[in-house]
Amino acid sequence: MRGSATAGRSGPTLVPGTVTLVGGGPGPLDLMTVRAHRALAQADVIVTDRLGPGPEAIAELGWCAEVIDVGKHPGHHPIPQEQITALLIEHARAGHAVVRLKGGDPFVFGRGGEEVAACRAAGIEVAVIPGVSSAIAVPQAAGIPVTHRGTAATVHIVHGQGPPSAATLAALADGSVTTIVLMGVAGLERLVAAALAHGTPASRPAAIVESGHTDRQRTTRAPLGGIVAAAREREVRSPAVIMIGEVARAGLLLPALPSEPVGAVQVDVLS
Repeated sequence: MRGSATAGRSGPTLVPGTVTLVGGGPGPLDLMTVRAHRALAQADVIVTDRLGPGPEAIAELGWCAEVIDVGKHPGHHPIPQEQITALLIEHARAGHAVVRLKGGDPFVFGRGGEEVAACRAAGIEVAVIPGVSSAIAVPQAAGIPVTHRGTAATVHIVHGQGPPSAATLAALADGSVTTIVLMGVAGLERLVAAALAHGTPASRPAAIVESGHTDRQRTTRAPLGGIVAAAREREVRSPAVIMIGEVARAGLLLPALPSEPVGAVQVDVLS
């Protein structure tokens, strides 16, 4: 029986007429939080993305909610963000307990803030359940720590869909900073050219991890000056996380992490 939406030790209980944003993590169901699983099990409607747990995973767990797939692909956004938000509000107003399932964490380039603001403006109660962000989890899957004592003490997370800002260029040039680029495969060449032009050494280590935490995971490493050519040669595709900084250097952690996913392609070192 659904009751109050107030969170307790075991997490919130969904009520009709509300929206809950759920961070689905990088994809595997067992990387979602217990609270996320509980919310999904209570949902009447689940509005899901391309990244993170998809409709097949939801069906696998036997959740009986109506599933609406609004996934976006690079260069192809069949359902605009405004329409996605309208769907959330429409189903909540119809008396449904709505879960907006997003890859990673809703507030890390997930447009979760926009959806929260829109729901509240429409008078819809909305809650957020955090998720494991691919910005941290995907490098870890390839044995790359985003911080490491004596190597990197700062992390700069940026999306790669536009020209790099002055802050990003400064981060890239700073050897003590790890720069994590999400949604950056299409803009990699532009980012690298700008970084090199603004003083980042061509020897700075870089790595790209595709499809992290899945059986399709693949890592490509090269110095910054060669990462574009390496990505082109390997036909790197999204979803992928790009890391630029000394933590991406091959051999930083030895031996390879025992937590490397079964079936993952071994790390390739390109020089």
